[in-house]
Amino acid sequence: MVDFTLTDEQKDLRELAHSFAEKEMRPVAWEYDKDGTWPDEVLRKAWDVGLMNTHVPEAYGGPGLDYLSGCVIEEEIGWGCSGIGTSLMANGLASAPVGLGGSEETKKKYLGGLVEEFKLASFCLTEPDAGSDVAGMKTRAVKQGDKYILNGSKCFITNGTYADWFTVYAKTDPDAGHRGMSAFVVDANSPGVTVDKKEDKMGQRASNTATISFNDVEVPAENLLAEENKGFKLAMMTLDRTRPGVAAMAVGIARAAFEFACDYSKERVQFGVPIAMHQAIQFMIADMATKVDAARLLTWNSAVQLDQGQRNTLRSSEAKRFASDSAMEVTTDAVQVYGGYGFIKEYPVEKLMRDAKIMQLYEGTSQIQRLVIAKEVLLPRNIDEVTPEAQAKQADAARASQAETAAATA
Repeated sequence: MVDFTLTDEQKDLRELAHSFAEKEMRPVAWEYDKDGTWPDEVLRKAWDVGLMNTHVPEAYGGPGLDYLSGCVIEEEIGWGCSGIGTSLMANGLASAPVGLGGSEETKKKYLGGLVEEFKLASFCLTEPDAGSDVAGMKTRAVKQGDKYILNGSKCFITNGTYADWFTVYAKTDPDAGHRGMSAFVVDANSPGVTVDKKEDKMGQRASNTATISFNDVEVPAENLLAEENKGFKLAMMTLDRTRPGVAAMAVGIARAAFEFACDYSKERVQFGVPIAMHQAIQFMIADMATKVDAARLLTWNSAVQLDQGQRNTLRSSEAKRFASDSAMEVTTDAVQVYGGYGFIKEYPVEKLMRDAKIMQLYEGTSQIQRLVIAKEVLLPRNIDEVTPEAQAKQADAARASQAETAAATA
């Protein structure tokens, strides 16, 4: 049985994140949403207090937090404002492939760089004609001597306008489908990198979303992540690790809407009593509470599975699917509890409803999650398969044991 009791350190992290969300994010969230304001000052404050780059291992200067701790933080950030939160947490998605597939020098340069000074990184996978069908991508990387020449366009890139570097996926063998994909780290200041368009979005308007073009961009061969043509596997491993965080942010959105709806139902009087006294409202509140709590438990379970060194493909998709769908349902019900006022921008819940929609779309739509879940259930793989992180820990332990043995027998 999984024990979800938080450690004292995790409780402190939750309090830190909640306080930051309450004092730094909530006061500007609705204003930034209205104007689509880039939250540069808020992001820099988050970096200062240690709420960014929590995933970076200690070996490269980061705190090296476990996945459950990350989810605890991301729920509070989502509670504060998921638009600001998406930009705040985007470094985790971009840098995960570096941690999984980068050389030691690449990790030191790019992961270490994120904690040495305020920097942003972006994950570039989606293309205009390749969304859920990742294998349909047209971006090409052709090797020429000690470098690759990169050409293509990526869309819906979080923080794309402001990123210092990108993790870019491209075809290195265009005839091999998804088996011909590779991943690279590309510096944003490389000649040929262009920000083409900033999107005007329905929700999460404080986050930056852009289209990035790569025109004859020279990428050093050492910036290849993992092996050539192993990019698809790297992307899927990345999403297994980041989907729990997306789910946690969805829980934060849902919890915020639930809390607003509860408070309003106690204040709004109709037919002589607060509407919270009416069974119709009580049933809605009860369903909202259940969805928030169930989504959190699924999310934490998927994170703990990773922390225990197990494959979490099934659990991460379950968490992401259920939490994002629940966020959409809970925010919609919150608008309903508010009635006509819920449809007015003067009240808080319509923003949460708009923000929640993207949770069902990015990092794999809810429909794609169902496909993953069905495949994992009907064609199960070994859930005890050890993750690369666990393999590395086992190798380190073995080397340490060998060193102790050698020292004892010397």
